[in-house]
Amino acid sequence: MDEPLLRRDLLRLGTTEAEIRAALRSGRWTGIGPGVYLETGDERLRFASTRHATLVEATVPSLAPGAVVSGPSAAVRHGLPVWGVPLTTVHVTRDGASGGRGGPRLRVHASPLSADEVVDVRGIATTSVARTVVDVARTAPFETAVAVADAALHRHLVAPDRLRDAVLAACGRHGIGRARAVVAFADARADGPGESRSRVRMARLHVARPVLQHSLLDERGHRIGVVDFWWPDHGVVGEFDGLGKYGRSRRPGESAADAVVREKRREDALRARPGVRTVVRWTWEELDDFAAVAQRLPRTA
Repeated sequence: MDEPLLRRDLLRLGTTEAEIRAALRSGRWTGIGPGVYLETGDERLRFASTRHATLVEATVPSLAPGAVVSGPSAAVRHGLPVWGVPLTTVHVTRDGASGGRGGPRLRVHASPLSADEVVDVRGIATTSVARTVVDVARTAPFETAVAVADAALHRHLVAPDRLRDAVLAACGRHGIGRARAVVAFADARADGPGESRSRVRMARLHVARPVLQHSLLDERGHRIGVVDFWWPDHGVVGEFDGLGKYGRSRRPGESAADAVVREKRREDALRARPGVRTVVRWTWEELDDFAAVAQRLPRTA
């Protein structure tokens, strides 16, 4: 994959400021940060996470030694989903009690960093997964932090006890109470930010706690499928329909239409299973105002 275009290198190699401005105006290049450009049409421009990862890789070499990629930037480098946080600022941490500074494009945090809290991720010093989860949990909205923590556990990138140790190590830092709550709420069974956000919304709206990722069997003991949420005492199945869900779940050689038909048959089988009274589905858009969905789910007493 081509390296991003850096303004300082372009000028050094003879490209003029006027030529850079013309390439940006014409749409041939797209800026992803101060002095960092990609050819328009580059696949890395499709997603905020890949744009940010590219920006981090372009920014770190220009920083003084000792900068460790941290917070949301570290989450992106670890492949964790960062929902609800603008990925326009590169976050780094330097070991120390003071000297932090903020800006719209680069935020330098000053905080103690132990050796086991720094790892090498593709040649760049980055906070460990445990430290990253706790840093995000201290500073980001609760739903965002839960999605990051759930993903780290679900993908086996960190063990629960390591997260608890990281919380203890961060005692006394701003936001530690929120980080403690996030780690306590995190669940390795949640499969994706939509399910993580759903769990938070359920808890806030007093929905009874469901069983996550439960395998339901038919009368002959054959597996019908794994459901996102299951309330066995009420016979209620809950399914989060995320954007592109059917595309992600397509089998080799299967069209999107065939995947939809297969999912419909699966739902029919779920509804026909003894003990299942209803299947409740919701989408990403419905998470913003989840009250109507919550009314259809079992509530706490």
